[in-house]
Amino acid sequence: MVRSTKIVATLGPASSDPQTLERMIAAGVDVVRLNFSHGAAENHVRRAELVREVSRRTGCTVGIMADLQGPKIRVGKFREGSVTLNRGEEFVLDAERELGGEDGVGLDYPNLPRDVAAGDRLLLDDGRIDLEVIEVTPSRVRCRVVQGGVLSNNKGINRKGGGLSAPALTAKDMEDIKVASQIHCDYLAVSFPKSSADMYMARQLMRTAGGEALLIAKIERAEAVEEKTLAEIMSASDAIMVARGDLAVEVGEASVPALQKRMIRQARELNKLTITATQMMESMISNPIPTRAEVSDVANAVLDGTDAVMLSAETASGAYPVETVESVARICVEAEQSQALALDRDFLDRVFTRVDQSIAMAALFTAYHLKVKAIAALTESGSTALWMSRLNCGVPIYALTSQTATRYRCTLFRDTYPLIISYSGHDREELLLEAERVLVGSGVVRNGDLIVLTIGEPIGKPGGTNTMKIVKVGENRRP
Repeated sequence: MVRSTKIVATLGPASSDPQTLERMIAAGVDVVRLNFSHGAAENHVRRAELVREVSRRTGCTVGIMADLQGPKIRVGKFREGSVTLNRGEEFVLDAERELGGEDGVGLDYPNLPRDVAAGDRLLLDDGRIDLEVIEVTPSRVRCRVVQGGVLSNNKGINRKGGGLSAPALTAKDMEDIKVASQIHCDYLAVSFPKSSADMYMARQLMRTAGGEALLIAKIERAEAVEEKTLAEIMSASDAIMVARGDLAVEVGEASVPALQKRMIRQARELNKLTITATQMMESMISNPIPTRAEVSDVANAVLDGTDAVMLSAETASGAYPVETVESVARICVEAEQSQALALDRDFLDRVFTRVDQSIAMAALFTAYHLKVKAIAALTESGSTALWMSRLNCGVPIYALTSQTATRYRCTLFRDTYPLIISYSGHDREELLLEAERVLVGSGVVRNGDLIVLTIGEPIGKPGGTNTMKIVKVGENRRP
């Protein structure tokens, strides 16, 4: 069975050799993630070149996502590498301190004292350490330990409920956008956006650097999940990532499952892509099989309608990167098989104001009721395939394009599979025959199968899809 949900895998020390990467792609990786929080620019350039090389050699279309680090609000370093904090003790976060000890530690974010007040709760190391602010001076934040534990170098700081003023795009991010543009990444993920302005700025910086990537907003701040703000961020983005790590720390872990469902539903209604991320198969960093809870977590994201699930440390530094991808692929297929189709209900109350979007919806409706073998969207920009992928009709969508950038972008669209066509002329019938040849040659359909084709005229004009055709493969082939 063809898998609809896409798999994003992070590259790192465990997965950056050609053999392992090739096995991961064979196991089901659709998009690789380059994590700009780790490694130098030349490492990311080299890994991107490796992905393109393996993709060409294997004949698999694999997209590349560059993930910006964003503002990292962290404690500094300790003289002994770590300290143990005990409940009820006082502990100071001091912007002017160099090396930390039992009584306090330095900060790499000197504005923290301006952003907090007495009574605020600061969560360190992904919420493992809980501090209550009891006094603030211009350079120091004096706290009382509510939940203790071992605190080591450079652990992150979150304010419960959000509200830290650090900008989404740092100087490092601005340089990394240039690198991402240089390697022609297909997707650019922006960390910690607080508003649509952060996404507009990222897009402008990328365009200035010559990049054409689609933008992913990583939703991980409490401010970003407010209904109006989230809608504005989505409107300025091409996709969102449900980044459950920092988000859980800021809003509370119990709130995340409902937020995940709301964000995925809202994104699909707005024709935006979605990625569900963080600790999806965390135990497989060191174990060859997932926990039952992890299986349920991945399956639940699929049932929510996510376009993709993402693996982080599991494939970047884990002991079983290939096995992890294989496990996720199996879970996705099983979850998809259990989904009931209800396309007629999904069409209720929908209004289509564009010709190309109306053709896309008509193709879905026809394919669903005729039970055709495949939908073939001949597309320049990928928009038609994207719109089709927002609703589940039970028929795979093949995005046929002569545009290399479009082919790689479609790797993240749920239930969509990009195929390259070489015809570049303006003869409509010749283009349709080329599409049939590609579908048959790829093993997607056979002579006699019924397919739905969408195409735009004049040929080659982006955003011009205006025709739907029902075709029996091989029936009208020219001699």
